[in-house]
Amino acid sequence: MMKPDFDTLLKNATSLADIFEIVKTAVLESDKKSRGGLMLGLADLGNHPQGWMGAFYPVGTNIIVMNKIPLQRIKETNLKLYKPYAFHVLLHEYIHSLGYLDEGLARKKVYEITKAVFGEEHLSTQLAKDTSTFFPNLVYPDVLWRPEDLHIELVEGFDYGSVNYIG
Repeated sequence: MMKPDFDTLLKNATSLADIFEIVKTAVLESDKKSRGGLMLGLADLGNHPQGWMGAFYPVGTNIIVMNKIPLQRIKETNLKLYKPYAFHVLLHEYIHSLGYLDEGLARKKVYEITKAVFGEEHLSTQLAKDTSTFFPNLVYPDVLWRPEDLHIELVEGFDYGSVNYIG
């Protein structure tokens, strides 16, 4: 069986759901682990000039909640960063959903998997190595805010690769 060309797959992805399928393939290829039935929610998780929350996975659930703000900021500043960033964040939260709850271990696994499937020079690998160098494209400078409530918009058709039957 031929190894997937992850760079081409990511370039051809047209949605967050497509990127998530690449994430699952990368983990299966690298770690021989998988799980299905996850949902993706998009929410405004706020902004902080020195850092932000890209996403979170509430332990024991089947949802990944991704921050809309960095995605919006990337579209405004550096569109070529969008897919590598989405891959990075979705991979990180998927790793958590597989039981790697320690943040340091999750970051290490994300870097190892990303490097294995894309190589050292790929933008996704550079993000996994050090997100801080990308902050100007991820956060709004000099703006600090947190939403008053958490409104989550579910992404339709997410995790479509784990659907066996449509009735």
